[in-house]
Amino acid sequence: MNGRAWEAVRKGITRGDAGEVAERVLELDEAGRREVARELPGHIAPARAAQRRLAERRRTWDWQLTQEWIEPMRVAGAGTIGGAAAVASWLYRREFARWSPVSDMEPLLKVIAARPAAWQADLAVRLALRLRGSRAQAGDDSAALALELLRRTGTVPPDHEPLVAAWVALPPRLPDDPLAAYLLPRMFEAEGVGRALREDRIEPPQWEWEPQHSWSRTLRDLAASGVLDREMLTDGCVRRFLRGGNAADLRFFVRLHELLDPAPSPGRARDYLRLLPAAPGPIAEVALKQLRGTLDGDDAGEAVSALLFRPESKLVRAGLTWLDRLARESDGDLDHLAPALASAFLCESYPVQERTVRLAVRHAGRFTPVGAEAVREAATVLPADLLARLSEAYGHVEPEGGLDDGFVPVALPEFKPPVHELDPFEQWLDGFVKDAPAAGGRRGPAAVRGAVLAALNLPRSRLDAERTWSSVDLWAEALMREAAHPGERTGEPREHLPKSRTVAAPHRMMLERCAEILAGLRAGTLPPYLLAPPTTAAGQVEAAELVTRLEGYERVGAQALPADLQQALLRLPRAVPAEVAERAGRLMSEAGATLARWLADRPEPRLRVVWRGLRPQVVVHLERTGLDLVDALLGRVSSTRLGQSMEDWHRVLPSDREALAMHLLPHVHATWERPTNFGDLVSAVFHLEGPAGEAVGALLAALLGEREWYMPAERAERLLLEAAATGGLPAERCGHHLGLALRAGLIKSAEARSSLESCARQGAHREVWEIMTGLLTSYLPAADERGTAAHTRILAFALDVARWAGAHGAVGVVAQLADRPRSSALVRAARVLDDHLTAEKSRQAS
Repeated sequence: MNGRAWEAVRKGITRGDAGEVAERVLELDEAGRREVARELPGHIAPARAAQRRLAERRRTWDWQLTQEWIEPMRVAGAGTIGGAAAVASWLYRREFARWSPVSDMEPLLKVIAARPAAWQADLAVRLALRLRGSRAQAGDDSAALALELLRRTGTVPPDHEPLVAAWVALPPRLPDDPLAAYLLPRMFEAEGVGRALREDRIEPPQWEWEPQHSWSRTLRDLAASGVLDREMLTDGCVRRFLRGGNAADLRFFVRLHELLDPAPSPGRARDYLRLLPAAPGPIAEVALKQLRGTLDGDDAGEAVSALLFRPESKLVRAGLTWLDRLARESDGDLDHLAPALASAFLCESYPVQERTVRLAVRHAGRFTPVGAEAVREAATVLPADLLARLSEAYGHVEPEGGLDDGFVPVALPEFKPPVHELDPFEQWLDGFVKDAPAAGGRRGPAAVRGAVLAALNLPRSRLDAERTWSSVDLWAEALMREAAHPGERTGEPREHLPKSRTVAAPHRMMLERCAEILAGLRAGTLPPYLLAPPTTAAGQVEAAELVTRLEGYERVGAQALPADLQQALLRLPRAVPAEVAERAGRLMSEAGATLARWLADRPEPRLRVVWRGLRPQVVVHLERTGLDLVDALLGRVSSTRLGQSMEDWHRVLPSDREALAMHLLPHVHATWERPTNFGDLVSAVFHLEGPAGEAVGALLAALLGEREWYMPAERAERLLLEAAATGGLPAERCGHHLGLALRAGLIKSAEARSSLESCARQGAHREVWEIMTGLLTSYLPAADERGTAAHTRILAFALDVARWAGAHGAVGVVAQLADRPRSSALVRAARVLDDHLTAEKSRQAS
């Protein structure tokens, strides 16, 4: 045809008209089809480029427009390429991937229908076998095309599980679908069907124009009308249950079984019985509904034992009801029911255990000595109160291992204090002041020359470009430039300090000291040395050394720098020898008087921590000292979450661990603003001086609840152990805040119990009991509140910890809960714990 055949098809492709291409292809003779088939592969890139240029000319980014060339290309190949295998490959080339499937497949089906019948059937089977998974990717119409070709050709579908999943993933076309006779029985066997039908709708559409897409309703209605065999569908559901799988993938078959609502059938009883022990809960409930009232003898006993071995309390309770009925209806002894009771004793639900004990006590007289012994042996796993009630009917039962739950007390791990070195910046600052110019002359010319050389190598733009100097590096640069070029810069140094609300107080202290040194350098009023440089690696200033430094000031008439003096006071140890305090009292300067007052009455902040949202907020009360920076550090917490130089905060407050914890608290759950080694910074708190109270307790409680990659449970538990080992754990306050966090839903009860149990088993069992006393006080429901299963589990865990720690003495909130008149699971658990605590106390008193 000298290219005329290809030219006609090419024009249709260029116009994006699949219908036109189909007409042109159907007009071709054998030679024309070979010509088009030969040209098609080389035309993929030009066709795609031409469509893109068209979209650019129209100034549109319509994805549908840029892909209009694809379907005409597929139609041309389906009508001209020779073999069915080659056409199947052509239709789903990678280049033909689309954002959405074509809305009209008729042109494609039309050219395929013109091929020989055997060829069409071959293509239909090949397309069906290429299906993978139950859901096609966006733009992939392979499932719809394969299914439609199978229908039109009347070809028997191949035995291919993804084909069945693809069939059910599309809206049902029953009862007129010719594929149903082949694929409907397979839907109960093929993998992927349950996943495809997870979202199958049960309820009818709300509006008339909504399509009916529910497979379960369609099958139910066809079974009700007699079009489909109800027994076949029911048997299919049961077979699917027996094949196993997760509950989500079996949900459709459970719904279908419920809609079919089959009558109990003796023929399926054994199958339902096989489902009771281990099938997912919803399926076990289906089986129970079918079996209840239909079994007797050994089968009934097997069913009850299976139910009582289940983890679900609902199924165990159903098993107990059945067991009670069997016991009442049974003639003779009940020894054969002892294994079922043993299974129920193992249930973790206290109400289920209690109900089982009541049942066992009710029928105690019908067990032979052999059966009663079997019940006693199984009952050793019960809580102490239930064990006592059972012993009244069966004789004394010794708890398993004498209440031994595998707990072995060990010593707390050892934690070495962190290895500190003298702060290099403090050393540099101290050396700079000693060597800096003074009024009337210069000190240390060698050091000044060094500062000049260093300043010449610093980029001037850093100071000029930034109005606010929020890092000590910038202040160090400013000090060196001033030493190198006196008077070059003017203005008040404090103008470069950041606003107080934008920087945390410990960092502010460091910047304030730099600012006053720069001001003194410009005014020529610097003292001969600083008061605050630490004398120990822990960051403290020995009291005797500070007195000596102030005595030196008085001899030369030097004035103390306010921020430097306040930092020195904060670095004093808590314990000061009496003779040192006497020396301080003899100082004559104002700075000396301030030191004497500090040693006589060191200020202590009183804290209250309130949980709002994810972060605990601190309310502080401090008697004003008249020292602005001290009042800022000990008397309030900055609202900013910026943690500049957080690694150095412990050097600012080496003797006030509670204050340091107070400043760290705003940074829990603020991971983007805090350093990645935040856990190490918290660890440093426990090795400082000063009391540990509200802030330290709240900090540990908050970290136990983070549970993220940046603070995994193991790291938070390690911090709690370190606090206990170093004497820095305010256990009751930590428990109080842990209880508040549990109340607010910020921490999951199971996670808190897991962490506390881990710490108890690593040597902190006594400390964990103290934590529990605070936790129970703030967490347990008040008189006007409703208890939950989480409260009951917390009480059960508290009983374990009390046994581990050898605790005794009533806990007020537990005693009040135990005195309530109602006998709920929560009240019973409180009574068990209260009985244990008061019994221990009575025993020790006697």
